[in-house]
Amino acid sequence: MKITKLTTFVVPPRWLFLKIETDAGVAGWGEPIVEGRAETVAALVAEMADYLVGKDPAPIEDHWTVLYRGGFYRGGALHMSALAGIDQALWDIKGKVLNRPVHDLLGGPVRQRMRVYGWIGGDRPDDLVAGAKDAAAQGLSAVKLLATEELQYLDSHAKVDAAVARVAALRAAMGPDFGIAVDFHGRVHRPMAKILARELDPFRLMFIEEPPLSEHAEGLREIAAVTSAPIALGERLCSRWDFKKILSDGLVDIIQPDPSHAGGITETRKIAAMAEAYDVAVALHCPLGPIALAACLQLDAVCHNAVIQEQSLGIHYNSTGDLLDYLADPSVFAYADGHVAIPAGPGLGVTINEDAVRRAAKDGHRWRPPVWRHGDGSFAEW
Repeated sequence: MKITKLTTFVVPPRWLFLKIETDAGVAGWGEPIVEGRAETVAALVAEMADYLVGKDPAPIEDHWTVLYRGGFYRGGALHMSALAGIDQALWDIKGKVLNRPVHDLLGGPVRQRMRVYGWIGGDRPDDLVAGAKDAAAQGLSAVKLLATEELQYLDSHAKVDAAVARVAALRAAMGPDFGIAVDFHGRVHRPMAKILARELDPFRLMFIEEPPLSEHAEGLREIAAVTSAPIALGERLCSRWDFKKILSDGLVDIIQPDPSHAGGITETRKIAAMAEAYDVAVALHCPLGPIALAACLQLDAVCHNAVIQEQSLGIHYNSTGDLLDYLADPSVFAYADGHVAIPAGPGLGVTINEDAVRRAAKDGHRWRPPVWRHGDGSFAEW
């Protein structure tokens, strides 16, 4: 069997899909994407195709090694995301050829279903109680929300009080056992993050995410000292080398690599194994499409330290397309009792509706992250 073609599809709302075809008629799908950089990642996939076309798709580890190390310059979000989608598609092909789900090829599952959470509240958190109740009605037992609107390095306590009031109302409405995670999103700089983390502590959060940006990880110790909530970080880290110091320094409780950014299934499993050695949990990042979620669930099935899975159904980005729109059988992601079953079909376990993908790709998208500014005109972290 030989690889014959790699085709990328820029599809709404902000995703990039990849199809790898073979001369045996077996095709695999992946989701290589950096949100806001779809066309750039597609160009990188096309460059990597020069190496892959004509080769046997089976030796995934060797292909990964060559595509990572062979270009001399390596790593970073763009390179690792392009490689991630290719890796996902190669695993999809291997599973289809052997008629087994990817998790079976990785040693077999340690669980049959995975807890999932949904997003509520939008970019500037609003109407959280209604959003959480809608999520519960969809079969979820946990949600994540953004902590605040934009914040300066030093900002008003009124903004902190407003964030605390929102979370307090959410906890009161949903009860003591409903999972609530608060994403600081890197938009809360360390001086305010210490204050906000301390003030939110009474609400028994599932975790606090990205209280500073990854490049300011040294500040995590100060933040951890004022909260009992687990600290999560890692969606902007793209390889085991990026995670090495975070783990060895004992800076986080939960890591959040994204299998569409962190080198795919092959690399993300190694990152998760590193984390397990430090007694650190994994909550894979995935505000993306159905192929990305399927890849996450294949990993969740085999990673003992996987604790909960992000998914994008109804997320505020999905106004022009949603998680289930490109699937031939959307029931594969049926949520119940806060969980979803690990897909058991061959490969990634999902069947892509290629006609829907090709129709959507005619429109494509030009999604870009918003540019925010503070009242004084300076750039504000989104």
